[in-house]
Formats: sequence, structure tokens, C-alpha cells
Amino acid sequence: MRAVVIHAARDLRIDELPLVNPGKGQVRVRIEAGGICGSDLHYYHHGGIGTAIRLKEPMVLGHEVAGIVEAVAGGVQTVKPGDRVAVSPSRPCGLCRFCQAGQQIHCLDMRFYGSAMRFPHVQGAFREALIADAGQCHVVPASLSAGEAAMAEPLAVCLHAARRAGPLLGKRVLVTGSGPIGALCAIAVRRAGAADVVATDVSDAPGAILKLVGVDRYINVAREQDAFADYARDKGSFDVLFEASGNDKALTAAFEVLRPQGIIVQVGLGGTATLPINTIVAKEFELRGTFRFHEEFGLGVELLSKGLVDVKPLISATLPFHQAREAFELASDRSRSMKVQLAFS
Repeated sequence: MRAVVIHAARDLRIDELPLVNPGKGQVRVRIEAGGICGSDLHYYHHGGIGTAIRLKEPMVLGHEVAGIVEAVAGGVQTVKPGDRVAVSPSRPCGLCRFCQAGQQIHCLDMRFYGSAMRFPHVQGAFREALIADAGQCHVVPASLSAGEAAMAEPLAVCLHAARRAGPLLGKRVLVTGSGPIGALCAIAVRRAGAADVVATDVSDAPGAILKLVGVDRYINVAREQDAFADYARDKGSFDVLFEASGNDKALTAAFEVLRPQGIIVQVGLGGTATLPINTIVAKEFELRGTFRFHEEFGLGVELLSKGLVDVKPLISATLPFHQAREAFELASDRSRSMKVQLAFS
């Protein structure tokens, strides 16, 4: 079989890999679609993420995938050949103290597809056939396209972020950073009952898409620098901030429009930041981190399968996997794309 393999920064190849049969408790999935994530782009452009996570060997990229089960090992009863599935990329150990406490996100021995956090690296899912544990595979209906099913993973990230915010029914929410994760955060908070959702970014490109997924107002903060003036009155208007850009300037600029005792959910990764502690103290903000997901993957699949959320407006383009380099370049250009996916069949 063939796979999309990163060898070094900007050295992306289509390599041949052996086709493997599933072992006990495993299945083999013929991959149909895979979405390019921000972490995939970091490996492509920089050969790693930050200074700590670096490529030390060739690695198959990808962790947002869906496909068709083509073989199952003995003892597997939850899926069968022919089932269409979204595949969760998380494989917590189930044994450490965090897994035992139901905090699988913080597993001490986590294996996550397409990650160089450990060595040997955990190989990814951008391949024609993938071996996965049966428990990673969530059946989706025929009515859901493979591309939509592959969006279950980033949707799960945002469902977990919404859960970290607490009750959102009737709340006024600001989302800063309107890439795929910001857009999916807007979808998640709207589904959770947010009464008013405003999204921001530094270009006009995401605006039309954000309005299609239910955002009440979109603001290009680079062009509409005074647009926040009304929201800043009386110590701020928004109850909850989802910061999805990873930019510390976006974070601190939002402090003016976040009401006292507002909740900040930091979704975007951006390295270190200098924060105005006096403002955080005086307005009694709560700063909450959010990272990956666990049970939210199944919830995301359920919402997609029932048509309760629509991610189709976010899928900008789908290219054949053998055009991976072109796809990665397109995904890197936010003026032309939101979510770019690879087709494997």
C-alpha cells in the first residue's frame, strides 16, 4: 500500500509500505478520506512542532480519517467488513492512573496517530489501509460522506473545549481565530445553546463560511479595529471566550470585551505568552486549557450521523492523496482554504 510520509521539513513523499493483517482485537480499514490538520502542516513546513517535538525518522502523517472496514481479527464484534467508520486517532493505555480515573486525555502512555512526541514515532493514518483497534472505529451511516466522517476528529476537539467551558445555554460567546478549529468551536457552542456567537480573524476569507455555520457576526479585526467598541461597554459583553488562534495578542485584546468573571477557554497552541495579570485578577477571569478529546469523538460521530451539525461548508477542497504536496500547500493558504482533505479511493 501507499502512504503520505514526511521525511524532513518540506520533504513529503508517497512511499510504499507493507500491507499488514489485523491482530487480536484489531481491524484493517481501507481509508477513503483524511483531513489535513494544523499539526500536519507544522511537520510539513518545520519538521516538527516547536522545539521539543521534532522528526527523528520518516513518519506517516494524518489523524483525521474515515474509511471502510475490510478485514477483522478474531473476537471483534463491534464492527464487521463493509462497515463505514470514522477512526479515532487516540489510543490511551487504559492502565495508568489517569486512564483509570476517566481522564484518558492525560494518559501517561498515549499513542496518537501521526505524532513525533515519542520515539519511535507513532505512524499516522494517511495511508491506503490502516490497522486500528476495533474500539477506535465508530460506525457511520451511508448518508454521511467519508469527508464529513473524517471531520469527527476536529469536531471532537471542539466538543471537548465546549465541555471545558461549562454550561453555554443562553451565553454570549466570542471565538477568536476562525480557522477550522475556530469554526468548529462556533458550531459546538451553538449546538450547546449559546444565544449569541461572534467570531473574529485577521482577514475577510473565513467570514462567509462562519456565517454559514451559524455565527451571528464576523469581524475582521485587522480592518474593523473599532468594531469591539460596543462590546467593551460596562466592563464587557461576552460571557465566554474561545481563543482558537494561539496568538497572545488576540487573547489579551479580548479581555476588554469579556465581562467580569468571564471564562476563557484556550484552544489554540501558541507557545509562550505575556498576560496582563492585573486584568485577570481585577475582572476575576477563569482561564481554562483544553486538549484533545476522548468520549467526545463518539459524540461527534453521533451528531454528524444524525445531521445535528453540518460540517460540509468547512471542506474547501479534496485532492487525490498522490497530490499531497499540492494539498498541503493549499491547506497552508488560509486565503484559499478552510479544511483541505485527501482522497484515498
